[in-house]
Amino acid sequence: MTPRRLPPLDLTVPGRYHVVGSGGPGMSAIALVLAEMGHRVSGSDIREIPVLDRLRAAGVEIHVGHRREQVHGVDAVTYPSGIPERNIELDEARRLGIPTLHRSALLASICGVATAVGVAGAHGKTSTSSMLAMILSEAGLRPSFVIGGDVNDVGTGARWAGGAPGAEGARPLLVIEADESDRTFLELPLHATVVTNVEADFLDNYGGEMANLVAAFDQYLDGVEGPKVVCLDDREAAGLAARHPVITYGTHADARYRAVAVGAADGALRFTLTRDGDELGEVRLPLRGVHMARNATAALAMAMELGAPFDAAARALGRFGGVARRFDVQGRHDGVTFVDDYAHLPSEIDAVLEAAATSGDPWTRVVAVFQPNRYSRIARLAPDYRDAFARADVAIVTDIYPSGEQPLPGVTGELVVQAVRAAHPELDVRWVPRRPELIEHLAAELRPGDVCISMGCGDVASLPAELLARLARWPGAAP
Repeated sequence: MTPRRLPPLDLTVPGRYHVVGSGGPGMSAIALVLAEMGHRVSGSDIREIPVLDRLRAAGVEIHVGHRREQVHGVDAVTYPSGIPERNIELDEARRLGIPTLHRSALLASICGVATAVGVAGAHGKTSTSSMLAMILSEAGLRPSFVIGGDVNDVGTGARWAGGAPGAEGARPLLVIEADESDRTFLELPLHATVVTNVEADFLDNYGGEMANLVAAFDQYLDGVEGPKVVCLDDREAAGLAARHPVITYGTHADARYRAVAVGAADGALRFTLTRDGDELGEVRLPLRGVHMARNATAALAMAMELGAPFDAAARALGRFGGVARRFDVQGRHDGVTFVDDYAHLPSEIDAVLEAAATSGDPWTRVVAVFQPNRYSRIARLAPDYRDAFARADVAIVTDIYPSGEQPLPGVTGELVVQAVRAAHPELDVRWVPRRPELIEHLAAELRPGDVCISMGCGDVASLPAELLARLARWPGAAP
């Protein structure tokens, strides 16, 4: 087993911490958990956004704008990837000798006072983590969680349920996303883990080589001594399973925990869970897509390995309200249904469009709108999108959301369009780069019976609301 470094902070001792970029989903979760542990927490962000009010309600002192004096008197400052080295709060902390820690170090410190269960993989982390947390809660195990998206059932992506660290009692269970994008997952002291899949993304952090990413997952699994639940349906994950003592799951015939007879109707899934070939019972999941059945099977497998009974797990999943931006129905207007999803990798897009096509909903056309993310990703992966839109009746691609990157010569969203057209000349694929033209294009294109699915991890999330507002103003539009 690979030894992990000790967490840099002892969170059993009350402290004062400052969170730079506290409006981001990962950093807001850290701020919230630290506050719920009983620490004094402050945070800063460049603009006022709704999540900051949630932090204020939890007792976090929030500042809009970065100023040097905001780090005075704190014990440590934490920051996310992408914060410039010249950030004045980080600069002031270093000038004063205050420790500045990447978010991975804070997450490692939080894991260090809990029995931590990580969920890793290119996609499926947020949904699987959310399902697992809900199952453990239903089973009476009172989990804490740090998840990358808001869980609709509880309205937040983070919660600390364990009381003050160091208080009497067993270490609390903690469900946490173990993110490989910046190698955070290698820093976390974990008791157990789920690995959903391994795909070629964020390779810039792995020397540009898929082999290095896979080797990092090998290292990750080698550092976990408790249950390791790995998907047998994914090729790279199955390779990991062959090299490590793991518990397998999926729809694959050889999976120990297996979802069989997966079916969909009326926007919900049903399947039977088996373990070692023995039926455990039926699961009803009010979500769409076989990929969600896989995620549910992962959560079931881990929860049961941690002691949750199947009946409690099935009850929790039967009421699961989903996660923000995962096949999230945003509204309906004049017979058109608007859905938003975080999908941005080719396999994720295909899974979402398959979910729409096989959900049992009475949709007559699937209109997909995709906003590519990061110039570096599209420069490397554009050809991999060639089959991603095969299940759409109309696919519209916008320009790239940069996520802080600088443009690369010749790299635009049109590379995705070209890849799809080359592989599938019969598909209706359109290039509409700018948002104003996109809104008008869709307003004219959409008709009753359509489902319009916006996908990507940038500001495309606001597209359904913009479209609904636009259509409401359309002369003669039905309410």
